[in-house]
Amino acid sequence: PLGMSESEQALKGTSQIKLLSSEDIEGMRLVCRLAREVLDIAAGMIKPGVTTEEIDHAVHLACIARNCYPSPLNYYNFPKSCCTSVNEVICHGIPDRRPLQEGDIVNVDITLYRNGYHGDLNETFFVGDVDEGARKLVQTTYECLMQAIDAVKPGVRYRELGNIIQK
Repeated sequence: PLGMSESEQALKGTSQIKLLSSEDIEGMRLVCRLAREVLDIAAGMIKPGVTTEEIDHAVHLACIARNCYPSPLNYYNFPKSCCTSVNEVICHGIPDRRPLQEGDIVNVDITLYRNGYHGDLNETFFVGDVDEGARKLVQTTYECLMQAIDAVKPGVRYRELGNIIQK
C-alpha cells in the first residue's frame, strides 16, 4: 500500500534466515570490529561543548578511512552518518549543532556497511558528571538488556525478550 515501506525480507522475497558460511561470519566480524573502532573515536569526543554534528563529521571520516559506508546516511533520507540521542531522545536522534552539556546522557549509534555486511552497535555515555538518577537509569537499562541477551536461544520469541526487559 501507498506509504508503507517494505522490509528487507519482503524485498528479497523470503523470510528464511540465511545460514552463514565461515566467510560470511568473518565478513561480519570484520565490519563489527571496524564499527567498534569508529564508535571509540566518537566516544573520545564526548565532553561538554562538543556538538553531535562534530561527532557525526568525525564518524563519517572514520568510516571512509576504513573503506566503509555509514549505513544511516541517506537511509530513508536520514541526513547523517550516525545517530546521536541526547537525554530524552529515545533513539535515532539526528546530530545537530547543540553543544553537549555537563550532565547530559548521549547514546551514539554507529552502523557501517562493507562488502555486503552491516556492523551495527551503540553505546550510552555520560557527558561530564551526571546525577545519581541518570546513572541508575543507564545501569538499570544495561542490566535489563543483559538479562534479555542471556535468554536468547532457539525457540524463544522476540516478545519474550521484550517481556524480560519490561519487567
